[in-house]
Amino acid sequence: MAAIKILLVEDNPGDMRLLREILKDAPAERFEWHEAGRLQEAVAALAHEHFDVVLLDLSLPDSRGLDSLIALKPFAAALPIVVLTGFEDETLATGAMQLGAQDYLVKGQVTGSLLVRSIRYAIERQRAEQKIHEQAALLDVATDAILLRDLDNRVVFWNKGAERLYGWSAAQVLGQTAADLLYGHGLAGADEARLVAEEVFATVVVRGEWQGELTKFTRSGKKLIAQSRWTLVRDEQGRPKSILTVDTDITEKKQLEAKFLRAQRLESLGTLAGGIAHDLNNILTPIVAAAQLLPLRLTDLDQQDLRLLRMLEENSRRGSHLVTQILSFARGMEGRRTILQIRHLLGEVGQIVRQTFPKSIEIRIDASAQDLWTIQADATQMHQVLMNLCVNARDAMPGGGLLTLTARNLIVDEHYARLIPDAVAGAYVVVTVGDTGTGITPEIIEKIFEPFFTTKELGKGTGLGLSTVLGIVKHHGGFVGVYSEPGRGTEFRVHLPAAAESAVEPEAQAELPEGCGELVLVVDDEAAILEVIRTALESHNYRVVGACNGLEAIVAVSRHRGAVRAVLMDMMMPAMDGPAAIFALQDIDPYLPVVAMSGIAHAERPRAHHPDLRAFLTKPFTLPELLLAIHTAIHGRSAA
Repeated sequence: MAAIKILLVEDNPGDMRLLREILKDAPAERFEWHEAGRLQEAVAALAHEHFDVVLLDLSLPDSRGLDSLIALKPFAAALPIVVLTGFEDETLATGAMQLGAQDYLVKGQVTGSLLVRSIRYAIERQRAEQKIHEQAALLDVATDAILLRDLDNRVVFWNKGAERLYGWSAAQVLGQTAADLLYGHGLAGADEARLVAEEVFATVVVRGEWQGELTKFTRSGKKLIAQSRWTLVRDEQGRPKSILTVDTDITEKKQLEAKFLRAQRLESLGTLAGGIAHDLNNILTPIVAAAQLLPLRLTDLDQQDLRLLRMLEENSRRGSHLVTQILSFARGMEGRRTILQIRHLLGEVGQIVRQTFPKSIEIRIDASAQDLWTIQADATQMHQVLMNLCVNARDAMPGGGLLTLTARNLIVDEHYARLIPDAVAGAYVVVTVGDTGTGITPEIIEKIFEPFFTTKELGKGTGLGLSTVLGIVKHHGGFVGVYSEPGRGTEFRVHLPAAAESAVEPEAQAELPEGCGELVLVVDDEAAILEVIRTALESHNYRVVGACNGLEAIVAVSRHRGAVRAVLMDMMMPAMDGPAAIFALQDIDPYLPVVAMSGIAHAERPRAHHPDLRAFLTKPFTLPELLLAIHTAIHGRSAA
């Protein structure tokens, strides 16, 4: 066994010899001595050699009393120091222990066994304290918040991780009640969180451990969610002594989980919407067409009858728009994109809101920048985005206020794009719709883009407006930011990618021509749709042959080979669906023009399935849209 190396700091030669003699006969121990008669000699020895323990006399030629211990401690910080003195003074002994001495011995009362025991215990205690300090340092390195509280819920340990997470330093919290720190009075939700924490405390005292998620608050009042692990610490006799808590901040993780769940709900809703949209639009298509056809066929209708038909058509269109909104945010819609100047859109929307909004709302539009970039977008969908935002702004200002619509250019760099979900670097046109209304609380902002979420009274909102806005903007490659403060208004900033081309003026639409007796094949499994389309086309000088599915369509084209001038084909039918029927018809007549129709969306269009696929109609479509599509299909074939 290695010898214990002792540094004896003593200026009396007689005391030195006495101590050596006392330890000479110590059983099972070997000692190596190094003597220093002055404090400065002890400091020099500590600088050049390693020792296990220091025996220190407080009365030295160059130092007296506790000053000797104070002066030596910095040079022997990791060594146990046993004080040896001729003074039996309780006050002096207490002071020495408070300054870090491991023991206090009076020379005249020291025996060999007492001195050996004191040296051994001093070394063991010093090593234990060193280990504790090392473990505490490791706890401070940990990113988790680690705190120890006694059974009165008072903090007795608080690591650096807790300082970083909660904002208080260890010096500020030691001895404080943990509940008062982490669940401050007056904070929203703090009382409920405190009650939960008290229940957890009681559970740990009984069961010994607990883990789960807890809501806590930082020094600044910020709410966070912690994954918390509580463990009961017992003393040597097994009695409860304190509770160790380890907290991991999972606030961001929970936010990401919530976003993921919202995305899953949207995906599920998209699947549901796609499944029902076809049937709903098939129901609405004959209603819209019949409401438009009846005034043309029945010329003796009075004003009340016409008003009822207009009401029927308008409400059918409302139902169709609702389905369109669901598909817009749930699955995306393609639409017809052209080069648009946002200044013109703002002018059109501004004219509508000035005519329809209450006079108590002031409208300001600023899109005067001469170099304002253009965008490539579907004009109808952009109108829908702006009108939805304006209507929300109107509803947020029941007592009146200021509605502003502005547009500006913005370059988004890589750094800015990383800070915003769905953003990519590039050039954008930013359209801002702002109001001075009631504002939105942070809790509500997290939910406003969820489908069917609304704060409006029952019957006054579908909860689809902002979901539609987000779906359309994302489908155009843009993103939406919202900035609001309760009582001070809200701003929605719609970022749309700038187009590389310049805007062009739309051509004037030509007047729709009548048919000239051409034969049109209409294929749809819905009898009502087939009948109303037959009536509409025959009323405009076309001949119509009908088919209920793809197989009947093939038979009809074969029977009227060369006579069929165009095919209006539904995409979803039993027996043989639209895409399969188009392939089969191509084998019979490669140049037969086809107009596709569907109750789903443009995204379901069978691209490149037929070289002469001339148009795509989304149900329910209007009579002008139908006639224009058929005329274009036949005219294109004739031109070929």
